[in-house]
Amino acid sequence: MSPIRTQWTRLIRFVAAETSQIHLGQPVDPTLDVGLAVRQHRTVKAFELVGSALDPAAQLSSNVLTVKSLLAPLAGEQIKIVRCLGLNYADHAAEANLAKPNAPVLFYKPATSVIGPGATVTIPKTAQPIEKHIPDYEVELTVVIGKPAKDVSEADALDYVLGYTAGNDVSFRFHQMNVSQWGFSKSFDNTTPIGPCLVSASAIPEPQTLPLKTFVNGKMLQDGTTADQIFTVKKTIAFLSQGTTLEPGSIIMTGTPKGVGFVKNPPVYLKDGDDMQVWIGAGIGTLANPVSEEGKAPLIARL
Repeated sequence: MSPIRTQWTRLIRFVAAETSQIHLGQPVDPTLDVGLAVRQHRTVKAFELVGSALDPAAQLSSNVLTVKSLLAPLAGEQIKIVRCLGLNYADHAAEANLAKPNAPVLFYKPATSVIGPGATVTIPKTAQPIEKHIPDYEVELTVVIGKPAKDVSEADALDYVLGYTAGNDVSFRFHQMNVSQWGFSKSFDNTTPIGPCLVSASAIPEPQTLPLKTFVNGKMLQDGTTADQIFTVKKTIAFLSQGTTLEPGSIIMTGTPKGVGFVKNPPVYLKDGDDMQVWIGAGIGTLANPVSEEGKAPLIARL
């Protein structure tokens, strides 16, 4: 199986200042951290991409547009399913005093949980008061599948990847630890940011060397590397595709490194007004989102 080849290297989805319409594009500046630039209200220009994010034949044009607001790389209707790995970093397992799993720990999220850069992460009333429920941050390398994958081998697994982006698996620890299944605690509306750039698989031939970090209110709380993953991206795709078709538009969140809030002493938890930024290298960049407790402030919801 041949790897997926695209005309674009770094795909963004955005509302253009010129049209007030949603477009796809590639940043004109190949070195620009798009998420950080938009957060700092700097001008971001992009070459328009004509076609679908999931179509490798989408054409990169010479038409230049200005980013008015940045959206998640995939639209909601393009997201087939969100599969997530838990406890997939050795250093995170160690900090939580848990044994490394023998197989990937899998849970699912609905597409309604996914939001884009700059959108508000909402702590719902069912996860309040925050001192009890401990809302938590989790930076995660996020994989987007680009063609149907079933029973693929580890050797061929990366050939099915369209690209990589950043994700923040915001978690609510009381609900998570109160039951054996994590799905409910990980599935609240508007709690899973992804973005800002979808970097093509061809631009990241080795996904196990990427640095990733989390900052809350400017303080770095996570500083890891995908080299510490227990189940690599290859192993994860091979495992999840056993007897199951991973459709184009499927998202896989691959776990988080050490530094999460609930294991700290005292615990660190997200609260109304917090500013979260997760960052991943290789051109993916900064995914920034404010935090709001439901009922306390107006929400910004963008996908």
